[in-house]
Amino acid sequence: MRVASAAFIKAHACGNDFLFIEERAVAAGQGARWARAVCDRHRGVGADGLALYRRTPAGAAMRLFNADGSAAEVSGNGVRCLAAIVVAGGRPAGRKDADVVIETAAGARTLRLLEADPPRRTFRAQMGEPAGLERRRLQAAGEEVDAVVLSVGNPQCVVLVDALDDARFERLAPALAAHEAFPDGTNVEFAAVERPDRVRIRIWERGVGPTSASGTGACAAAVAAAAFGGAARAVEVVSPGGAQQVEWTADGIHLTGWAEIVARGVWTAPPRPDDP
Repeated sequence: MRVASAAFIKAHACGNDFLFIEERAVAAGQGARWARAVCDRHRGVGADGLALYRRTPAGAAMRLFNADGSAAEVSGNGVRCLAAIVVAGGRPAGRKDADVVIETAAGARTLRLLEADPPRRTFRAQMGEPAGLERRRLQAAGEEVDAVVLSVGNPQCVVLVDALDDARFERLAPALAAHEAFPDGTNVEFAAVERPDRVRIRIWERGVGPTSASGTGACAAAVAAAAFGGAARAVEVVSPGGAQQVEWTADGIHLTGWAEIVARGVWTAPPRPDDP
């Protein structure tokens, strides 16, 4: 017997797209199955990830799943999309300020609404401090790679390059994402510093594959480029889906960009209990 249908909202930031379903609509322990079903781009709605969320007095709380059903700690674009949903749904009673707090498995992220031109809304998000920043030499796909590893709430591996090479990225990125150095897997960015205030990236997201953008990936690439690539600590990070602004300051990383809600609907074919 199929479980009840569920309403969903689809939103994206620079093409990095997510589905949002209220957590009460999904049975406990079924988030991974739902993610695989609804994120499928041929048999489902299609998305890079699924967030199960609930409203809170300050904003919302979310549990995030990648398209393959694996859990993710945080997404910079995902929290921005959820903040847009919160703002579109109206402020909780007594809250008139422009801040929205999104609770994630990596901690709370506070977003300041800068501009609203529905369906697009622009936020500046506090993304926390980078951790574990270091350079490492890794063997991947028959090549020794000079990588920068760090955490921005989720694991990141950044390869600084003189210029982006799609063939090399497509060969190395999946090998690095599943490298034994990262027991839980990692997100991978190839990053080229085009000038001190601009970094161009390609992204391979853990549990998804190539994506058009990544908020945490932009943050990681900016930090790596500032620490080891000669970039400034305030940069424009350009991905295939568009540009985001990253500032690495004394109080952590700040990510600025837009998100927009593109669809609302009802998912009527939830996974069966015996689906993988």
